[in-house]
Amino acid sequence: MDKVMISVAPVASTDKHIVPVDIADDVVRCWQAGAAMVHLHVRDAEGNLTTDMSLLEETLRLIRKESDVIIEVSTGGVSNLTIQERCVPLYSDLVEACSLNVGSTNLGKAVYCNPVDDVEYCIRELIKMKKTPEVEVFEIGHIYAMREFMEQYDFYDPVLFSIVLGHKGEAPATPQALAAMIQMIPPGTLWGITHANRRDFSIIAAALGMGARTVRIGFEDSNYLDPNTVAVSNVPLVEKTVRLLRAMDKEPMSPAEARQHFNILSR
Repeated sequence: MDKVMISVAPVASTDKHIVPVDIADDVVRCWQAGAAMVHLHVRDAEGNLTTDMSLLEETLRLIRKESDVIIEVSTGGVSNLTIQERCVPLYSDLVEACSLNVGSTNLGKAVYCNPVDDVEYCIRELIKMKKTPEVEVFEIGHIYAMREFMEQYDFYDPVLFSIVLGHKGEAPATPQALAAMIQMIPPGTLWGITHANRRDFSIIAAALGMGARTVRIGFEDSNYLDPNTVAVSNVPLVEKTVRLLRAMDKEPMSPAEARQHFNILSR
């Protein structure tokens, strides 16, 4: 199946005005344009990471009312929350998948802390709550760490990796870094691409040519359509990704196709 799942991460970390109806409307239009998954964080009205699920659940109910897009919520983000607090979205019936962060890294001037004990707690809760993990790997060591976790824990097949490039302090968004990361992805798993601070689609195109099964796009990572143009909503980013897929003789997955392909099913 030469199809790719488009995931939209619609809310920038700098957004200080979180309005559920606006986010939901943007996501539904992205779904109509070809996105099969949405990636969100648990945020308060000022955009801060929080344990209060009320605004997020309002957003998710609005999204689910109008679409069948796959709902993924992050267990990460730079904050002072404990791992128990970061895992709050795992217990929502509206959430189908969650990000899994398996190692620490520098993100700009911040340190994104994911010590081993925290990682294992998150893994155990993901498995217990039957949520599909998307393993976000920011450098080669994270992939190696996940390979070891796969030997210790009973993950559902196939395990999905997201190669994250472009944050200052982590693996750069270069073809060389992308190729090195891909070579470390274990056999029998799937992988996709997230390009942070993106100004063009060249690394996304390279990843698609090398076998990426997911592309994450959206304001959380970048609002650039090209080096000289920024998007006013997430929809044009999804539309451009669809055009890129079709130019490469590929098609976007529907949510139903993605649920089957990545084993995101009711269990």
